[in-house]
Amino acid sequence: MNDFLDIPTLIAIGVAIVVLLRLRSVLGTRTGNERSPLERMRDSVKGREADDNVVQMQPRPADAHPDFDAERRQRKLEAEVELLSHGDAGVAAGLTAIGQSDPGFLPKPFLEGAKSAYEMIVTAFAAGDRKTLKALLEKDVYDGFEQAIAEREQAGQTVDFTFVGLPGIEIADASVDKRTAQITIRFRAEVVSATRAADGTLVEGNGDQVVTIADEWTFARSVKSRDPNWKLVATNQID
Repeated sequence: MNDFLDIPTLIAIGVAIVVLLRLRSVLGTRTGNERSPLERMRDSVKGREADDNVVQMQPRPADAHPDFDAERRQRKLEAEVELLSHGDAGVAAGLTAIGQSDPGFLPKPFLEGAKSAYEMIVTAFAAGDRKTLKALLEKDVYDGFEQAIAEREQAGQTVDFTFVGLPGIEIADASVDKRTAQITIRFRAEVVSATRAADGTLVEGNGDQVVTIADEWTFARSVKSRDPNWKLVATNQID
């Protein structure tokens, strides 16, 4: 008994107890409800996501310079107006006014959209696709297109049509009042078009020849509207 409780043994027991207590304070004890490493990682990600939803004490570069995007857009607007107005002061003034009234407007993307719209409209008209036309045309223009399609259908005529390309496109006019912006575009397109009677005989055009057609179309939209789409409001065939 005396050998078991000798001083060296007591010292060793005391040291072991101290070490265990320190380990417990650092590592903690397991209760059976501890989160796994994967759960801790998920909580960490959620914490970072939550940080993104609060005001940052150190602002991001864009936040530190709120006018940066506006200044960059203004430079793009000026450059595109100069490029696409082709020295026409009236067109340049109109495009600039539209850009100032509509923060989402830039001439170059508009012109790209006009190209796509032109191809879609002339192709839909040839095919008698009223649904597509109705989405792209202002009511009065649609009514004129629809009447022409109906007359063609009543006569039993069909149109063989292929859109070849659009070698020429330019902005002819641009303006904006308090609410409505309007841009007139001159198109020069290459197409193959042949109108045929019910028995297949050729009525108009040539199914084997590429021809050039020229049109002047006016697109419009309300600068106060949330709808970004422009609609065709007037057409004029150029001889």
